[in-house]
Amino acid sequence: MAYVPYTPETSEVTACGIPVPFDASKEFKNKKAVLVAVPGAFTPTCTASHLPGYIAKLPELKAKGVDVVAFVAFNDPWVMAAWGKASGVKGDDILFLSDPDAKFSKSIGWTRGERTGRYAIVVDHNKVVYAENEPGSDVTVSGADAVLSKL
Repeated sequence: MAYVPYTPETSEVTACGIPVPFDASKEFKNKKAVLVAVPGAFTPTCTASHLPGYIAKLPELKAKGVDVVAFVAFNDPWVMAAWGKASGVKGDDILFLSDPDAKFSKSIGWTRGERTGRYAIVVDHNKVVYAENEPGSDVTVSGADAVLSKL
């Protein structure tokens, strides 16, 4: 996976930034993290329903000890970064990770064709404590409310 770290210089949606590798095992090692996968940035369900729930519930997630919320999709790092900025996310409150070959999703068998699937995984100090893959196209088991209920 890779992402474009947020900086003041790259805060505008048209600013590109430089992608860097993201090693989830290393980055989540001493943290409680919520990894949310979506089939694609800027798609209707992902943009209108999935991401806004996490933006709205971020203070509640933090209050329950979540250190990192990260969205991952099939898109390249620049599209993921632009999606975060276009959605009003500033700083590193929510990370936007790219898995352009869906390697991670394929490794756990949760894909939508060649794209990442729609799922949520809660990792507490590198131990998976919640993992649910959406059974259909709606946001149910991977939404912010479902994850909050399991923390």
